[in-house]
Amino acid sequence: MSTVALIKCDSYDVSDVKAAVKKGIDLLGGVSQFAKSGEKILLKPNFLAGEVPGKCVNTNPRIFRAVAEIFQTTGAKLSYGDSPAFGSTVAASKKAGFTDVAEELGVELADFKEGIEKQFPEGKQNKKFTIAKAIAECDGVISLPKLKTHGFLRFTGCIKNQFGCIPGLLKAEFHVKCPGAYDFAKMLVDLNACIKPRLYIMDAVFAMEGNGPRGGNPRKMQALLLSDDPVACDAVACRLINCDPLNVPTTTIGQEFGHGTHEIDKIELVGDDFDALKVSDFDIDRSKIKAFKAQGLLKSLGNFFIAKPVINKNKCVRCGMCVQMCPVKPKAVDWLSGNTSKPPVHNYSRCIRCYCCQEICPEKAIGIKKPLVRRFF
Repeated sequence: MSTVALIKCDSYDVSDVKAAVKKGIDLLGGVSQFAKSGEKILLKPNFLAGEVPGKCVNTNPRIFRAVAEIFQTTGAKLSYGDSPAFGSTVAASKKAGFTDVAEELGVELADFKEGIEKQFPEGKQNKKFTIAKAIAECDGVISLPKLKTHGFLRFTGCIKNQFGCIPGLLKAEFHVKCPGAYDFAKMLVDLNACIKPRLYIMDAVFAMEGNGPRGGNPRKMQALLLSDDPVACDAVACRLINCDPLNVPTTTIGQEFGHGTHEIDKIELVGDDFDALKVSDFDIDRSKIKAFKAQGLLKSLGNFFIAKPVINKNKCVRCGMCVQMCPVKPKAVDWLSGNTSKPPVHNYSRCIRCYCCQEICPEKAIGIKKPLVRRFF
């Protein structure tokens, strides 16, 4: 039986957050279950990009503060970090509000730039990973994900958070190697099992709905979720936003690979009332992800059936992040004839539908459009 603690937290007030985090950890057996004196413990928040806390793109720094203060009582040596989708860890940490907190508490920013190859023979799809040096050299990881929607995987939470343990541009290679949502989810589940965080503390005080994980809108949920089972924690989070966990590839693959459970009768939910915290009208795509497999004539018309990223020219500021993030060669989104005075354009015959461009756009200028014609097939 897996245990998930669901704790109500009204706001990001420092005292409220710390009390909520402590309550959740205590319900799971206490902080001594997850760290010992002298151990090197790394706190892994979500730094998708350098954004201020109010945008809900990253884990809130007050969650980080509370977790750090609680774990410092164990005598463990703490560090923190992440490899953002775009830009440096240092820049993302500063803008996201983590640097000042870390310096005040004496928590070091870890090395997420240098990668170390780690063998993982137990992997079902991936037998080795190049992970950040900081992850390879610590004794344990405490994962601090943010509850958000995700264009590619529907939802991002505990399991997806560890993708930031892959240094820099190496992350883009996995989108090319694993272009389908379920293949990508298999990689994420193997990666999560390879790193094996000791505890997951999900920030859902304010979550992100809509065009996530960067271009969506903040949604007040007043919740924290804690567990040592990432599949169970993600499954409870999905149900909290009225989304079937079976429609989220990481939860289904996570259970299939034997790294947790999404089955409600195998999860002990402790803490505060689930129904009181459920947000039934949370803005998320609840449909099941299915690869469109066409043959014959329909194969040549595949782009008419597959959801695609679309640039809103009125919102685009021509920053070029989407062009830089596109993992395929030649680029599927690029400047037309090198003209940077106009918005980039997509070549959908090259596009692998990884939605990296949509994920990283800082202006909410890229959405995902589902073709109406697909409904008839």
